[in-house]
Amino acid sequence: MPQILVRNVEMPLKTRLQKRAKRNGRSMEAEVREILRNELTREEQVPTVGFGSASAALFSGRGVCLDEPITEWRGFPVEPIRFDAE
Repeated sequence: MPQILVRNVEMPLKTRLQKRAKRNGRSMEAEVREILRNELTREEQVPTVGFGSASAALFSGRGVCLDEPITEWRGFPVEPIRFDAE
């Protein structure tokens, strides 16, 4: 089986890893394998979303209406940009 060697691990990180391994009844090596397995599995399950889709989802259902003037919090009216020729 392939091996990975990790050098220069900070002492506080190693101590936390030792405590976590002991708490879970595993060796440090087994604990690192479990952490890597869980993290990489979780990463694969996260769906990738494009910027446009994420933006639309973020603002959908917020009641934003661009037909009315937008009032800035300081009280200055702001008009939405018009792209059509008038």
